[in-house]
Amino acid sequence: MDALGHQRRMKAALVLEDGTIFKGFGFGAPSKVPGEIVFNTAMYGYNEALTDPSYWGQILVFTYPLIGNYGVPQTREVDSWNLPKWFESDSIKVKGLVVHEFCESPSHWSSRMSLDEWLRCEGIPGMYGVDTRALTKRLRVHGVMLGVLEVCDEGEELDLDRLLKITQNIEDPNRRDLVAEVSIGEPVIYGDGGDGSKPTVVLVDCGAKASIVRNLLKRDLRVVKVPFDAAEDEILEFKPDGFMVSNGPGDPKMCVKTIQTVRELLGARLPMFSICLGNQIFALAAGGSTYKLKFGHRSINSPIIDVSSGRCYISSANHGFAVDPASLGKTGLSVSFLNANDRTVEGVKHDSISAMSIQHHPEHSPGPSELEFLFDAFVGWVKKKA
Repeated sequence: MDALGHQRRMKAALVLEDGTIFKGFGFGAPSKVPGEIVFNTAMYGYNEALTDPSYWGQILVFTYPLIGNYGVPQTREVDSWNLPKWFESDSIKVKGLVVHEFCESPSHWSSRMSLDEWLRCEGIPGMYGVDTRALTKRLRVHGVMLGVLEVCDEGEELDLDRLLKITQNIEDPNRRDLVAEVSIGEPVIYGDGGDGSKPTVVLVDCGAKASIVRNLLKRDLRVVKVPFDAAEDEILEFKPDGFMVSNGPGDPKMCVKTIQTVRELLGARLPMFSICLGNQIFALAAGGSTYKLKFGHRSINSPIIDVSSGRCYISSANHGFAVDPASLGKTGLSVSFLNANDRTVEGVKHDSISAMSIQHHPEHSPGPSELEFLFDAFVGWVKKKA
C-alpha cells in the first residue's frame, strides 16, 4: 500500500518541458501521452470537465485533493433531447489526468463505476500521489507548459531519461486546428422538425458542450448544430433567426474559416450570442485580436464584473486565450464583462447590432447558474426577429 492507501499497481510520471519530474502511481489505462499541462481549481464537476471538448489536447491537473468520490454515472444515458445526461460530450476529451488522490470506492446513488474504471474503459491514463499544489504553483509562475504523462503496466519501470528527451520535441497542440478535430461532420437538428413553430438558432460547433444545446432547447428553440467550417450560405439555408459560436479548444486564430463565416453573418445582421472560444472568434471577426494567457482560467468560481452595472457574478471558466481590449477601438465592439481577479476581458457586445459574446460559461455544468439570464436576453432578440 502507498501513503494514500492505494494498491501500488502501476508506476507513473509527469515530466514537464522545463525538466521537472513528478513521480507517482498510475490508474486508468497504461499509456504515454504528450500534451499541454493545465490546472482546474474546481472542487466538483470532474465528469463534466473530463468530457468538455475545450480540454482536447491537454493533460488536466485538479488542484482539489480528492477526486472521484461520487463516482461516474451511466455513460450512455441520454435526456429527452438525446443529449448526454450527465456529461458534456460522448467521451473523455482530456489526454490525461493528474490528481493528488482519487477515490477507489465512490458513494453516490447515480454511480455506476469508479473514476479508475472509467478512465481505463476509455483508454485515458491517470496519475495520483502527486503534490498537485507544487505542480500548480510551478505552472502559475512559469505559465502552462508542455509535458508527457506515462503510466506503466503493472511491474514495468519508468525510463525517465527517455521521457525527458520526449519533452524536448513535443508538438504544441495549439499550433494545430484542434476545433477541426472535435467538431461534428454533418448538421444535427434538435427540437421540432422545422415546421416554423419555433424560432431557429444555428450553433456553430467548435466543440460545443451539451449544456449549451440544452439551455437553448429548454427555451423552446429549434437548434441546428453545424460543423465549424460551415459557410454562410449553408447556415442561411436553415433560415435562422439567430446564431451562436460555441466553446472549443486551442488558439482562436487557427479558426480561419469560422472567423470568416462569423464576419459574413454579422454583415447579415443576425442576432448573435457566443461563448468562450466563440467570444474570441467574435472579436477576431470584427477586427480585434487575441492573446494567450499565462496559465488560463479554469474554475467554477470565477468572479465576473458586469461593466454596465458594476455587479459581480460568479461563473465557471475554461479558457487559455483572451480578447485584447486595446484591439477593439475600431471594431464596433465594447467590453461588457471583466474578470475581477486580473481585469481580463470576459465579454464583448456590438455597439449597433444585436450581437454579444462572453468568455465565461453561463450554461454552467459544473458551476453556478446565475448568469443564465444571458441566454434569455439572446432568446429575446431571436424571438423579436422571428
